[in-house]
Amino acid sequence: MSTDTSGLGAIDRGAGRVQVDDKAMINARADVNQLLPLKYHWAWEKYLAGCANHWMPTEVSMQADIALWRSPDGLTEDERHAVQRNLGFFATSESLVANNVVLAVYRHLTNPECRQYLLRQAFEEAVHTHTFEYICSSLGLDEGELFNMYREVPSITDKAAWALEYTRHLEDPGFRTGTHGADQAFLRDLVAFYVVFEGMWFYTGFAQVLSLGRRNKMVGVAEQYQYILRDESIHLNFGIDAINQIKIENPGLWTERFQAEVRAMLAQACELEVAYGRDTIPNGLLGLNAELCEQYMRFITNRRCAQLGLAPVFGPVDNPFPWMSEAMDLKKEKNFFETRVTEYAGGSSLTWD
Repeated sequence: MSTDTSGLGAIDRGAGRVQVDDKAMINARADVNQLLPLKYHWAWEKYLAGCANHWMPTEVSMQADIALWRSPDGLTEDERHAVQRNLGFFATSESLVANNVVLAVYRHLTNPECRQYLLRQAFEEAVHTHTFEYICSSLGLDEGELFNMYREVPSITDKAAWALEYTRHLEDPGFRTGTHGADQAFLRDLVAFYVVFEGMWFYTGFAQVLSLGRRNKMVGVAEQYQYILRDESIHLNFGIDAINQIKIENPGLWTERFQAEVRAMLAQACELEVAYGRDTIPNGLLGLNAELCEQYMRFITNRRCAQLGLAPVFGPVDNPFPWMSEAMDLKKEKNFFETRVTEYAGGSSLTWD
């Protein structure tokens, strides 16, 4: 069996054919270049789902947004602040996630069907970054201000710095999984980027911008956020499945102490997102305020705990934004902003969180 997990080592001319039982999420013995036979059909299905959801930002018209943004009385100052803070967070966040996928997760996740999905995800992260370039250029925003907010706005910097701490060791060229400590470090990274960054921190921004779109404001930006939300839902579900599969194959990693550490991570991440929500809409908008965003984030945090098999961090919390499910409903001739056809092949088979 192969001991090379990169897929770039010398070919073992005498190696036998890959058996399903030799494939594993981490520390695999099987040749990582051989996709078949599939072991994790859920990973392949998510790759197919991602392909079925293909879109590009330039397909979305920004004319109404441009007119509204340029109009002196088109948006209130609070609405402009919320939009700019949202764009500032997302503008570089997609690149941070992409770097983690390509430079850390792909390297240590030793299963070819999972890697196939990661290649699709990496492309989607590039599309998302392209989206914010497209919005920035369309609206004539200050590109330096927008793309450097993750250094200049404390509530954004705090989140980025928190997440990057979990790749600090994994980016070391000498880092290898295969020990208890290293394998747990990799699991922390998966929790930090899939569960927290993509599965929690994106959702406040989604709710705020989609709320504007529901009131027929910034409909082009909101439509693009809708597509990003659909992509992120698959990213999140892949990450949850990957974490849970690693737990099954490596039960010794999921100790009570480690579970407590993960719950503490989610609780801290929730606090950082609540602070970001207050910074984004300090005075509230029509039907939306920081308190509702905090309630929503507590609901999302408990939901993520349940998906990981953990006890909830908070007591029972109702979802204050049940309409968010509309943004992920693909069974429509048009999306709910009525701006363009958005039916995607195969989309009706997807399950969203």
